Amino acid sequence: MTAVFALATSLLLGLADFGGGLLSKRLRELTVVVVSQGAACAVLAVVVLATGAWSELDARLLWCAVAAGAIGPAAMLCFYRALAIGPMGVVSPVATLGSVAVPVAVGMALHGERPGLVQVIGTLIAVAGVVLAGGVGGGGAPVRQRTILLTLVAAFGFGATMSLVAEASPTVTGLFLTLFVQRFVNVAVGGGVLYASVRRGTPALPETGIRAVWTSLPALAFVGLADVAANGTYAVAAQYGPVTVAAVLASLYPVVTALAARGVLQERLRAAQSAGAGLALLGTVLLASG
Repeated sequence: MTAVFALATSLLLGLADFGGGLLSKRLRELTVVVVSQGAACAVLAVVVLATGAWSELDARLLWCAVAAGAIGPAAMLCFYRALAIGPMGVVSPVATLGSVAVPVAVGMALHGERPGLVQVIGTLIAVAGVVLAGGVGGGGAPVRQRTILLTLVAAFGFGATMSLVAEASPTVTGLFLTLFVQRFVNVAVGGGVLYASVRRGTPALPETGIRAVWTSLPALAFVGLADVAANGTYAVAAQYGPVTVAAVLASLYPVVTALAARGVLQERLRAAQSAGAGLALLGTVLLASG
């Protein structure tokens, strides 16, 4: 049961990442964030009402969820931009590092946890993978520094968000409430930034206008709902079996993103970049399993 739901998490997250990156190639990244998270927020509102999760609201949950919601749009904006301008087969594995490395660092700093030998090895492998994924030392054009920088910022944001959500979610219904508050703040913050950018003269829509968003609405909704569903499948995976197993299998989602990019976009990576992406993924798995 744990393996099935954890692998479902990887599938959902991988497809959501690919969809978000693909949509960001023709829509503003901020528009993708606001619309997709709006769809997720609507569904989570129904879940919260149906499960009575409102009863678990307290100050600690509220502030952690609000903080996660404030960080989320910036992380997703950087991530979708990196996916739009760089190779998905590199961006996705590198960004995944943050979702594991930051919670590990938080555990060390706040709870006195100490990394084991496997985690130390995983860290070294992951760092080497990031360097290789950037195309350092190979022929041809490397991945632009801007892409790597955006990816690392997104990785840190994702890790910080996961740590805050974990702190605010002692129960499954508490998780639903936390995710709803987080998504609500995502939409509020992202919508505010989008409105401010429009006021400064930056168009929110492409040249084709609102029609582009309308025709992309099913895909935008899928991105948001797949992300929410992945949170649910991961919660079930962690509940039915060892969290370590769930974390390792769920961290394989960059493979799905890379395969989708290769199959749909015919994306090809240089040998050094493929090796770097693979090492970054291996390092992430070792971090999670440690």
